[in-house]
Amino acid sequence: MLKGRHLIEPEDFTKEELDEIFTLANSIIENQNMYLHSCDGKLLATLFYEPSTRTRFSFESAMLRLGGNVVGFSEPGSSSVMKGESIADTIRTVGSYTDIIAMRHPKEGAPKLASMYSPVPIINAGDGGHQHPTQTLTDLLTIQNIKGNFSNLTIGLCGDLKFGRTVHSLIKALSRYENNSFILISPQELRIPPYIKNVLDDKNIKYIEVEKLEDVIGDLDILYMTRVQKERFFNEADYIRLKDSYILDSEKMKLAKEDLTVLHPLPRVNEISYEVDNDPRACYFRQVKFGMYVRMALILKLLGVE
Repeated sequence: MLKGRHLIEPEDFTKEELDEIFTLANSIIENQNMYLHSCDGKLLATLFYEPSTRTRFSFESAMLRLGGNVVGFSEPGSSSVMKGESIADTIRTVGSYTDIIAMRHPKEGAPKLASMYSPVPIINAGDGGHQHPTQTLTDLLTIQNIKGNFSNLTIGLCGDLKFGRTVHSLIKALSRYENNSFILISPQELRIPPYIKNVLDDKNIKYIEVEKLEDVIGDLDILYMTRVQKERFFNEADYIRLKDSYILDSEKMKLAKEDLTVLHPLPRVNEISYEVDNDPRACYFRQVKFGMYVRMALILKLLGVE
């Protein structure tokens, strides 16, 4: 049972529990009208302490399409946070009014802290450069629908692998399935953190680190592009130097397999050329819609709505 549980990182749910969510999400995709009033009378709080478009809108769209309502803030300056209120007190208060909370915070571990005080389920909608589990659910549902399974895949992750929380969560999630391997494509300064390498090493999962996308794109079943995140840099000169490290264009796509799947958590800046959008292998806007459906399923499961 997932009712009343928190989702802080992908490993909080077993593979079987994830399958329950994906099964429900696919049911919603097939017949959304069946679920229009599933959350009548329920209230979702979206507490976003840093900017977001897709994640916040997808949570809000998910709850509204289920018949529920949404309250919250998209800028902490409009809340009592500016008066010095602690996360614990904010969560206790908001949890008194609502049935479930989606929280994004720039500090790693903030949603975990919130879950210790919350009387209702907490969903981590991204914490700093750490984890982004609902993006991972989105990625997995997309992969399932396009590839048919989560195993026997060569996954390339390209760009900002140091600060990219979506990358960290996806590697941890896909490392739970059989016979996957990873190609980690980044400049030296943005390589994957040691704690993620430890996950791969502990499970004897194959991975290599390279700097040139064009050298490995032909080996990939999935290419997960990421932007270099300006907001994670303390030194703007470093950001400017690294921001255009990788640009996926039609010339590079000519080197890829015919059944490559290109994903991106979005927003993009210029790491994928617009000319790639018309390539049938570009699946990042389909990925966006899967994100709404999987969040609908997650909300239903955590609320225990049948």
